[in-house]
Amino acid sequence: MRRLLAVMLIVSLASAALAGCGNKGPLVLPARPQAPAAAASAPAPAATVGADATPAQP
Repeated sequence: MRRLLAVMLIVSLASAALAGCGNKGPLVLPARPQAPAAAASAPAPAATVGADATPAQP
């Protein structure tokens, strides 16, 4: 009797774990946020090495 109860408990827990909440079907990744157009087209600042560095030519 005790063994039957243990088996029933294990089966119940296993079925509850398999029936857990979540999406059914293929995995769906969240949409990536889009960067604002003004920030994406801004030029990068010129890097300087020292005090005698010349500005970059366009």
